[in-house]
Amino acid sequence: MKTLANRSRQRGLSFIGLVFMVAIVVAVVAVGAQSVPIFLENQAIKKAANKAAAEGLTVAEVKASFDRAAAIDDIKSVSGNDLQVTKVNDKVVVGYEYSREIPLVGPAYLVYRFKK
Repeated sequence: MKTLANRSRQRGLSFIGLVFMVAIVVAVVAVGAQSVPIFLENQAIKKAANKAAAEGLTVAEVKASFDRAAAIDDIKSVSGNDLQVTKVNDKVVVGYEYSREIPLVGPAYLVYRFKK
């Protein structure tokens, strides 16, 4: 009788629980692995936009400078034509807006929206 009481007090993770936890970890790692390049590209876009704003004086110069940097850094999400170039107090300000999607399952997507 004492062994039956000890058996009911056992704690731990069952096999099905372990499989469920592994599935969740794999899903998180898979989404994370697809998200890293998106965030790295966003950093490259920020860098190229800031560089283009510093180098260019006209809208055409800013867009051309961004396109040169985009070719070097392999930026595909934004081109020079997608930039919003304005002047504030004689300073060139470059903005952009874009989104990227990661397909999850069936019709479900994870959407990242970036705006500067």
